[in-house]
Amino acid sequence: MPVYKAPTRDTRFIINELLKLESYGNLSGFENASADMVDAVIEEGGKFCSEVLAPLNLSGDQQGCTRHPDGTVTTPDGFKAAHAQFREAGWGTLSAPLEFGGQGMPHVMGFAMEEFVSGANQAWGMYPGLTNGAVSSILVKGSPEQQAKFLPKMISNEWLGTMNLTEPHCGTDLGLIRTRAVPNADGSYAITGTKIFISAGDHDFTDNIIHLVLAKTPDAPDSTKGISLFIVPKVMVNDDGSLGARNAVSCGSLEHKMGIHGNATCVMNYDGATGYLVGEENKGLAAMFIMMNAARLGVGVQGLSQAEAAYQNAVKYAQERRQGRALTGAAEPAEKADTLFVHPDVRRMLMDAKAYTEGMRALCLWGALQVDLVHKAASEEERQTADDLISLLTPVIKGYGTDKGFETAVSMQQVFGGHGYIEEWGMSQFVRDARITQIYEGANGVQAMDLVGRKLAMNGGRAVQTLFSLVDEECAAAKAKPELAIIADKVEKANGELKAATMWFMQNGMANPNNVGAGAHHYMHIMGVVGLGLMWLRMGETALETLAGGTGDPAFYQAKLTTARYFAERFTPDAGALRRKIESGADAIMALPVEAFATA
Repeated sequence: MPVYKAPTRDTRFIINELLKLESYGNLSGFENASADMVDAVIEEGGKFCSEVLAPLNLSGDQQGCTRHPDGTVTTPDGFKAAHAQFREAGWGTLSAPLEFGGQGMPHVMGFAMEEFVSGANQAWGMYPGLTNGAVSSILVKGSPEQQAKFLPKMISNEWLGTMNLTEPHCGTDLGLIRTRAVPNADGSYAITGTKIFISAGDHDFTDNIIHLVLAKTPDAPDSTKGISLFIVPKVMVNDDGSLGARNAVSCGSLEHKMGIHGNATCVMNYDGATGYLVGEENKGLAAMFIMMNAARLGVGVQGLSQAEAAYQNAVKYAQERRQGRALTGAAEPAEKADTLFVHPDVRRMLMDAKAYTEGMRALCLWGALQVDLVHKAASEEERQTADDLISLLTPVIKGYGTDKGFETAVSMQQVFGGHGYIEEWGMSQFVRDARITQIYEGANGVQAMDLVGRKLAMNGGRAVQTLFSLVDEECAAAKAKPELAIIADKVEKANGELKAATMWFMQNGMANPNNVGAGAHHYMHIMGVVGLGLMWLRMGETALETLAGGTGDPAFYQAKLTTARYFAERFTPDAGALRRKIESGADAIMALPVEAFATA
């Protein structure tokens, strides 16, 4: 039986010591984020996820969801009851606005809980998790009436929400959607069409599900400029907030997937369903990006969470499994064999996982803080900087984070050897569940193109220049401390590779846009290395200060310093190789005619 314990100690270190969340107490929404409050929320949230959600993960994967003849869906045993506990405890309301029943805490707290939920049970966590994107869109684009009607019950998790974008004939190219929205006399719209890959499209958690659906009105341009966004409830909501008749929307079938079996991924049929326009007609793309950006950050957290869960199990297995002897001589002569921990290659995989998960956790939570500062920072300059950084790094958190998250899950499966391939050990599920994170909410190739095609050029390159300067300044300051000098030097060199790759795009992208497309994936990974490198430099500095002060657990902080050095030595050199790949351009990639790829 696989195990999971929410990484509360590391999370508290990042929030309280690295981010120093308490220092923002003068800002709106941060008043209650004292270190004591953070500790209490993190520990209790972690306990709920470890004790309630994690035990349902394997059984949920094995049982899956069931679609009934009337189009309704039931979830695996225990899932609905767990949601009732989650809702009653208010875990879904942590970062939601006070005016709609939320607790108004910083997004950092919500992100921390998202990781715990997903690490314990990714499939379960998608039911309340997808509601966050829908809520974000209604908060920004919905009318006051729509907000009052839908948000309180969505934020309380009495109702949950979905995002309906993709259709059978189109994925990322949403300009091709065919779902139609025909105006009704009362100002509503009749929505007709089919959507696929709709996570949590139907379930038994709640009495109502609020679908956000992309569609085109009759006279709209047949392109992305003709997309509108609509609220389509599963059950109609009366003016007094009570539930009315069932709407003409149903789950046509459940998708048969590689993983996340406990989540109902549905083909959704809209047969003249009643919907309500969100924002302006033909301006649905802007509303969609609000949902997508929230979801992309959440998916980055999912990549981290599956790596963390797999890592915990691999560590436990390596501590218990005896196989062979240490290369330097028997570590435990009284035993017939040493544990897996004596083998450098096993250590390599475990250290890679430790360096990635702890670094990525810091980047995700720091990113969540930037989301807060965009709206809450004291000065316009601070708000602009936060917006620049999180806009730039959102595709990196999603793309690099999930690429490395999947890679880490596979490596942790490898630690188990043959047992990792046997379903009963549970490692297969972490790999299968992690795999989807690279695909949904914009496949990682799309994230990379968003980064190089849109984010680099924003405001004349202001965001990436901000990142360059931030990293250089912190590396220069850290070099004055001997314990950090090697880490700072290597992170600074990786940042130099990122600058060189950026310049190469500027010099070679206009003449041949395929040069940008061919190098986008590698560029995203260089920026991921730099982003995690910055976090490890900061964590190393925080650990060094604590050790010098003689407070805290020395073993914990020394491990931070050692892992920071490991990241610098083992991860940052990749930046140079990735930059050289970028500079090879697109010629060889695009040279072969299509028929040359045939093998028969």
